[in-house]
Amino acid sequence: MTITTPLVAPTFHGRVAIVTGGTRGIGAAISTRLLHEGADVFAVYASADAAAQAFAESVVGTPGRLVLHRADIGDPVACHEIVAAALREFGRVDHLVNNAGVLVENSVRKMTIEEWDRAISVNLSASFHLAQAAIEPMTAQGFGRIVNVSSITAFMGNSVEAGYGAAKAGLHGLTRSLSRAVARKGITVNVVVPGVFETDMTNDMTPEAQEAIKGMIPLGRRGDPAELAHAVLFLLDERAAYVTGSVVTVDGGISMGA
Repeated sequence: MTITTPLVAPTFHGRVAIVTGGTRGIGAAISTRLLHEGADVFAVYASADAAAQAFAESVVGTPGRLVLHRADIGDPVACHEIVAAALREFGRVDHLVNNAGVLVENSVRKMTIEEWDRAISVNLSASFHLAQAAIEPMTAQGFGRIVNVSSITAFMGNSVEAGYGAAKAGLHGLTRSLSRAVARKGITVNVVVPGVFETDMTNDMTPEAQEAIKGMIPLGRRGDPAELAHAVLFLLDERAAYVTGSVVTVDGGISMGA
């Protein structure tokens, strides 16, 4: 699914968005949609320089301006520096999309302390540190939108992703707490819950595994990352001012169960 014309009136022109994990998969779809809508995007990526440059080349000519920033969001200091760098570059921060995540797979019995801590630091703590830093300029502006990207693992669990599932479930609680903390400051905080999407990870699965997953999804297919981007942009829109502390599930119905 490729849509390059604006969805709505130009409410994103002049806005600045930080998108973590913003150069690949779902994050790239969100960044692309924002750029096409006229927002400037500060796209954070972890280490894949070639993929980041390829993404930058793919969005040349969009109305918005893209700036790439390499950082490890598992480091709290780096999280605060991300917001500071975006402010130096653009002078404001209107949107924060906490999309980046890391899968740390191991059984509960074998998971190491380091694996557990990494899963929590990247998938949960980073969202807190980034939000903490972004809330200051958003409060000064009287406007801000924060969207956290969770996972259906928060609902369904996974025997080899205990840290990931715990972090994503914690993200829901963090979202509600943050939304209450900033509700009178013109800032909304919401969480989107993606199901199984067409990403590098799922594309690398065997055909048999892909068919098995499709069989679990009521809609009978994986999602297109652009479909999740539409949901995120709704929550980022200035006209979604009465939506906060909400959990928006975009999963083709899979979290309903059999």
